Amino acid sequence: MKTTLVPLSLSLLVAILAACTSQNPSAVSSPQPTPTAAGPPDRHTATSPPPTLTSTNPAAPAVDIQQDTPTPEPLTVKLTQYYLRATLNYARHHLSVDEEIAYTNQTDEPISDLLLIVEPARYPGVFQLNSLSWRDGQPIPDYTREIGLIRIPLAEPLAPGEEVVLSLSYDLNLPSPSPSYYGRPVPFGYSSRQTNLVDWYPFIPPYVPGEGWLAHRAGPFGEHLAYDVADFEVQIQLSDSNPDLVIAASAPAEITNDWYLYQFTGARNFSWSVSDQYILSTTTVDSVAVLAYYFPVNTEAGEAVLQTTAEALELYNDLFGPYPRKTLTVVEADFLDGMEYDGLYFLSKGFYNLYSGGPADYLTAIAAHETAHQWWYSAIGNDQALEPWLDEALSTYSERLFFENLHPQGLDWWWTYRINYYEPRGWVDGSIYNPEGYRAYRDAVYLNGALFLEDLRNLIGDEPFFEFLYAYSQGYYQRIASGDDFFAMLEDYSQANISPLLDKYFQLR
Repeated sequence: MKTTLVPLSLSLLVAILAACTSQNPSAVSSPQPTPTAAGPPDRHTATSPPPTLTSTNPAAPAVDIQQDTPTPEPLTVKLTQYYLRATLNYARHHLSVDEEIAYTNQTDEPISDLLLIVEPARYPGVFQLNSLSWRDGQPIPDYTREIGLIRIPLAEPLAPGEEVVLSLSYDLNLPSPSPSYYGRPVPFGYSSRQTNLVDWYPFIPPYVPGEGWLAHRAGPFGEHLAYDVADFEVQIQLSDSNPDLVIAASAPAEITNDWYLYQFTGARNFSWSVSDQYILSTTTVDSVAVLAYYFPVNTEAGEAVLQTTAEALELYNDLFGPYPRKTLTVVEADFLDGMEYDGLYFLSKGFYNLYSGGPADYLTAIAAHETAHQWWYSAIGNDQALEPWLDEALSTYSERLFFENLHPQGLDWWWTYRINYYEPRGWVDGSIYNPEGYRAYRDAVYLNGALFLEDLRNLIGDEPFFEFLYAYSQGYYQRIASGDDFFAMLEDYSQANISPLLDKYFQLR
């Protein structure tokens, strides 16, 4: 693999057990944005994992299904438009942002208020709102604030198809969170080696007719956010004089003077990370550029993550449908665990530090898991708080498909140490608010969820199983699916009696 080194001047060793978590792709030089002349356009678990094991009895690869389902067309409704202009002072951990949100009521009922999710406001002293106004510049004085939320009443309900435009100006004094072994990953903020900007801007959540805004309180573990797809136009400036700063982002950039310009359409979110220590290694899968950013101490593991991500991307393209982005970025993270975003995922330094050099390894398994989230989370969304199995169980089972098809010598290791070692139990359809704690939540949703999918596959057979997965991913592309949607579509591909499986694994069916 060819690499691009970013010079400059090991943190604590961590081991993590679960993430939210073409063959031999050829490496190419790092693609760098080309500067242009003009300025930016004005716009209005936490214990050490068991040792690795080489399988001596791998299972046969999955059946190769020729898919007839056409690639889905993007949504025809007008998506929410986010225009973000941000200046980051990396050394001072400060971000200033001007934001415009153009929101169209995509439902068939009027909406009486607007809700903004403001994740940075969950951290004391981080989010400072400077102004909030309508498109015409009139201030919005009667909004109310709750933890992580801004609610804006509308003088008249927003009718179906009508648009409203908000303008915000705010500053973020970025936090430096402490890692939590048994809680949620804490990607937002800075460490001594990187700054991560995730869920960094106020956004409007999905609206469910007859129910209201799809917004949940944060839990002690798991993800609580739900995202509509939207279009993003993002301008970023680094105000530091440090020439070694590198941005890893959800989309490729163009540089105009000192501004990085991003266009990211039909996406769940836009995320980015900055460091002056990144090594960047790249490869391509079909026309997709795969970019791996990692720290110099973990070069071997960083190259392995690049290889795994590229292999998984090619496999999942065949199994689940084409990846719709120009790039897929993976970033070594100073926080614990893995975390998925649209077009980008983070993978904990703990997996890099403990990499054993072979495919039967947690680094490989979790990289395959996080890559799968580009389908089970990004392409097809879900309510992550109340039905997390729809992205986490499917992404965990995708690890199995990765080993089965590409590295069968590691499949026994995966079953033994990723799944069966923990003797998983619990209802697959549990929420992130499991009162028994993180271990019970993970074992039920991720691990027992993978066992459910294995039993389902064995019951209905490989061909209908893989035809169903492909059709489910493509049929709900850019939408939010529910468990009811999952099982309703399953009936189109198999008439097998799945009631015993539902009784075994699901509480609410």
